[in-house]
Amino acid sequence: MDVLIVEDETMAQVNLARVLTRHFPDVRIVGTTGSVRDTVLWLRTPGNNADVIFMDVELSDGDCFEIFRQIDVTARVIMTTAYDNYAVRAFEVNSIDYLLKPIELQALKRAVERCRIRGNGIDTDVLLNAIRRPREYKQRFIVRFNDRIVPVQASDIAYFYSEEKNTYLVTNDNNRYIMDQSLEVLSDELDPERFFRISRSCIIAMPAIVSIVKYMGNRLKITARPSHEFKMVVSRSRVDDFLKWLEGSN
Repeated sequence: MDVLIVEDETMAQVNLARVLTRHFPDVRIVGTTGSVRDTVLWLRTPGNNADVIFMDVELSDGDCFEIFRQIDVTARVIMTTAYDNYAVRAFEVNSIDYLLKPIELQALKRAVERCRIRGNGIDTDVLLNAIRRPREYKQRFIVRFNDRIVPVQASDIAYFYSEEKNTYLVTNDNNRYIMDQSLEVLSDELDPERFFRISRSCIIAMPAIVSIVKYMGNRLKITARPSHEFKMVVSRSRVDDFLKWLEGSN
């Protein structure tokens, strides 16, 4: 059984190769790689063939799933990872072989035996779907108004802006609340299909945009609803991405 080891830590490569050759007499290590790039090159090189690939999830230049996006892998694959995270849970659900580091001998033996029983190859679509999890964005925010705590639905928000070190949330019906979060934090929590950060000081929801005109310095000026006293201007560096966002191609 010819084995390719894909692992970016040299000692882990050596240890796995030693255990495999010691406990599985028919195993022959035909190659080792440590990056997405080197693995794709190895697999594309004529004459390079492996029956089984032991593949670390985290490689030196990215995660191993990029390999499957670039090339069809026909060998049987056993994933190895130090992290019991969403990828591992996805492997379990989709019956993809994996080993948690540090690799235990009995677990290794079971994985190898499963490889002997199963047919060649891995269903790339199953693998990529297994590790693809939808991003969840905040649906509501908790704000304080005097002595009250007020929940605000994301769909009711027109825009956020910062002024004099404070961050404000403005609703569609023109209520204004001070936020605890900065715009940097909010940018990561908001659905990018609905909200766009047009500048360092403003994030706007698409339904709040009334009109857009060209503005000095190759920028854009927005009129939004509810009305606002400050100039709502799209920064020059964000204009292209903003226009793509409006078109739905961002």
